Amino acid sequence: MIVHDALFIGGSWVRPEGDGMIDVVNAATEEVMGSVPDARPGDVDRAVAAARAAFDEWSGASVEDRAKAVERLGQALSARVPEVGAIVAQEVGMPLSMSTVIQGALPAMVMGSYASIVRDTAFEERIGSSVIVREAAGVVAAITPWNYPLHQAVAKVAPALAAGCTVVLKPSEVAPLSAFVLAEAAEAAGLPAGVLNVVTGRGAAGEVLVGHPEVDVVSFTGSTPAGRKVAALAAQSIKRVTLELSGKSPSVVLDDADLEEAVNSAVRQCMLNSGQTCIAWSRLLVPRHLHDQAAELAGAVVATYVLGDPLDPATTLGPLATDAHRNRVRAAIQVGSDEGATMVAGGSAQPDGLGRGFFVRPTVFAGVDSRMNVAREEVFGPVLAVLPYDTEDDAVRLANDTIYGLSAGVFSADRERALRVARRLRAGQVDVNGGGFNLLAPFGGYKQSGYGRELGRHGLDAYLETKSLQLP
Repeated sequence: MIVHDALFIGGSWVRPEGDGMIDVVNAATEEVMGSVPDARPGDVDRAVAAARAAFDEWSGASVEDRAKAVERLGQALSARVPEVGAIVAQEVGMPLSMSTVIQGALPAMVMGSYASIVRDTAFEERIGSSVIVREAAGVVAAITPWNYPLHQAVAKVAPALAAGCTVVLKPSEVAPLSAFVLAEAAEAAGLPAGVLNVVTGRGAAGEVLVGHPEVDVVSFTGSTPAGRKVAALAAQSIKRVTLELSGKSPSVVLDDADLEEAVNSAVRQCMLNSGQTCIAWSRLLVPRHLHDQAAELAGAVVATYVLGDPLDPATTLGPLATDAHRNRVRAAIQVGSDEGATMVAGGSAQPDGLGRGFFVRPTVFAGVDSRMNVAREEVFGPVLAVLPYDTEDDAVRLANDTIYGLSAGVFSADRERALRVARRLRAGQVDVNGGGFNLLAPFGGYKQSGYGRELGRHGLDAYLETKSLQLP
């Protein structure tokens, strides 16, 4: 049991106003693995007040002092990578080997990257008779999801701190434990009191934080419906908002691509973290004459997955994070069948031999029409829809036929052709022939996948205001 009964506010561990606690459940065993406080509005008020009190001094600190603090924080996180990997594997279900790298090591790297990014940032420039100054935007409300809990927190906290902002972090109640590791790392790094505050709670605590009159910036990652509510609430006081929301991302396999290699890559990207990934390529677009072969290949890839406890080295696909989410994904699979899509692999039944745990069979649907729900709605689970297309223009049309625009992939034997198609896709990130994740590149979406960007130098923009000093 990992029990945290205090909140991190003003550089100290303080008792919450109430005695309510939130259980954290192990996704593979369905047993309670920890608990955290269920914050009340007064706790949020205290955290925001601490951030506001710390803002003037922190925003006035030199760039080098902030860079060194962020650097120390990254080092403190690096020392706890295995611990974070194990915690998140149990909370979310990602197999430990992947969780250690993605959930543990990646956030430490992102935090450390902002030391060099902020050192290389020009905070002043001269334009004619004006000095243009970029300065910290204020107190930040960072509200993060459960699927990549520490990574999403760091993607907000790191640039905010580097820019000179102070932060109140409200992690998801489903996977909150790594946020306490971040708070403890802030202590170990000697971060000044009130610069980073961590408050756990349910959605009500997040609403208080978003609407708080002393919060200047809101950065939210979650579903598009939740993002609409956040944007509306923040708009009442004209806060600056960054939203990273849902996706229904396509992978486009062109007719000259190595089909087996492309399908294998696309399926594995779709199934990452059991499909609990906002950028999952959940739509596989293939030439019509290759559709059946592609569907068969996708089914073969899915058949290689070993479902089980994420702490078991043999496991290659873990459970979903919660029982409620498992039920939603199973319902989506049933809808896909009811709509007439052909089930190549998987299904909504509990996997054999796994009586406990929030498991869902990795599922592949073929013969999917773009009007079906399985092709239009984010499932956020291990479910792939294979759609046929007739021409390259048709592939682009289908890829863009969505309210979302977070991610995409393109595969072709001709790199220039792949790039040409990639430029036509309305998505914030497009991987070309399996191009890898770049933590220095901007991350964010088009359309109803949100607005604003995180990571790299572009990630600073959300936390900086621009001022013109007009000289005689």
